[in-house]
Amino acid sequence: MIRLVLPTEDYEEQVLDYKASFERDGDSLDGTAGLLNFRTFKEWYEALLDNSCEATVREGLVPATTFLAVDENDRLVGMLDLRHRLNDALEKCGGHIGYSVRKDERRKGYATQMLSLALEECRKMHIMRVLITCNKLNIASARTIMNNGGILEDEIRTAERITQRYWITLS
Repeated sequence: MIRLVLPTEDYEEQVLDYKASFERDGDSLDGTAGLLNFRTFKEWYEALLDNSCEATVREGLVPATTFLAVDENDRLVGMLDLRHRLNDALEKCGGHIGYSVRKDERRKGYATQMLSLALEECRKMHIMRVLITCNKLNIASARTIMNNGGILEDEIRTAERITQRYWITLS
């Protein structure tokens, strides 16, 4: 079982290790509040706090809450961004929720659990229609979304990839 927690300085070492593991593996750091773009934990954490509410969100972004997915030993296994609203770019290729799981923790059901927990957070925020997107080649992510009730609406083709857009309606 995993749980979602808000990042704090207590997780600095684990967050930096998470970033390094994705860089080593050449994986995409989805759902990490742009972690790849920051040199230090402090810079990332300050941006994360700024972007957590409408009054201080940085230009070009939407307010979002970033969660760490930790296991029963408090080990960081995944990260997740829950965007409070969508802009035009997120409506096409980002959605309300982005997530990633460490390579050595994949195929254990963590992504499905993370998304389920994120949908509970959406309910609390009164986001009752949730958009989640993934690369068409990422079959595991598509399964995670469908396992949580996602219905494929369409696919958007760009030069780089085909993005699948799924909607989940919460009751």
